[in-house]
Amino acid sequence: MHDHSPMLEATDLEVRRRATLVLDVPHLELQAGETLAIIGPNGAGKSTLLQTLALLLWPTCGTIRIRGELATPANLLRLRRRMAVVFQEPLLLDTSVAENVATGLKLRGLSRQERESRIMTWLERFRIASLARRSARSLSGGEAQRTSLARAMALEPELLLLDEPFSALDAPTRAAVTADLLAALRPARTTMVLVTHDRDEALTFGDRVGVMIGGRLRQVGPPEQVFGSPADVEVASFVGIETIAPGTVVAQQDGLARVQIGQRLVEVASALPPGTPVLLCLRPEDVTLHQCAPSTVEIPRSSARNQMAGHVRDMLPWGGQLRVLINCGFELSAAVTRRSAAELGLSEGASVVVSFKATSAHLLARNEP
Repeated sequence: MHDHSPMLEATDLEVRRRATLVLDVPHLELQAGETLAIIGPNGAGKSTLLQTLALLLWPTCGTIRIRGELATPANLLRLRRRMAVVFQEPLLLDTSVAENVATGLKLRGLSRQERESRIMTWLERFRIASLARRSARSLSGGEAQRTSLARAMALEPELLLLDEPFSALDAPTRAAVTADLLAALRPARTTMVLVTHDRDEALTFGDRVGVMIGGRLRQVGPPEQVFGSPADVEVASFVGIETIAPGTVVAQQDGLARVQIGQRLVEVASALPPGTPVLLCLRPEDVTLHQCAPSTVEIPRSSARNQMAGHVRDMLPWGGQLRVLINCGFELSAAVTRRSAAELGLSEGASVVVSFKATSAHLLARNEP
């Protein structure tokens, strides 16, 4: 029975600040060896949830169980010792890197030999063995966060809780530290909660992803479900769906819904019945653009069920890509490389053919007619 209990179970969690409800989580479960990535905008309550699960913040009401054992003020310290927490800012002592990694091991009463073995193991795994005698004060941001992660992993925690651990790092450092943490987690089979506002980070680490908005977990599920079939408009917007267009299902056949959006009919893989008011949700990377063929030439054939003519309303730089806003009877956003944009001769006002697959779009039922 003991072994089958979830590693972590929270029930009816509420945190209030004065009279304001800042966290409201009816139920959350985490199995042993699983990683849950919690994403959401700033101020959504992600850090409050993490601190509550780490037993650093006592909830206004609700319960937390670790492997079936109810957390109480009496066993708080013992349960906390089964966890390790890493924050955005590495909280390092003014001593050497090796001494920082040793801190928790000393508190847990490990022998000198065992301590030294673990320290070297984790310094090597996070590629900072050469810094063992360096003062923590002299470290770069990436080195300091590697030290913080090595200190946490050296404890061999049953539960690792990370609060935006990479957000202060520059892009190359973030990529390198992320890769080392992934490599360290696999053999250790550590159960982990990662709080992040970075969608790519959530996809990289999460066996499941939870989207937190306004103190509530609006959706929890496998990454492909959360990112591909968001539960509501706010979740859709947060997970990167830029085209959200209102329409109505007008026909349904074999799991394919025909949807009227303005003057356009589009086909979407959905079982929603005719008459349902919906929102069409579509990611920019799932939209393909073709040059608009002269009327005497056929539109290029593709496996996409939806093909329609439109014109470019605007083009916006987006990292190494361009976001192209297209009016095709409704507004639609597409992501293209700069090279593709040049090859297609895209510019404001240019005519294009837009295509997307029925399986790429997602329908949300909406309440208003």
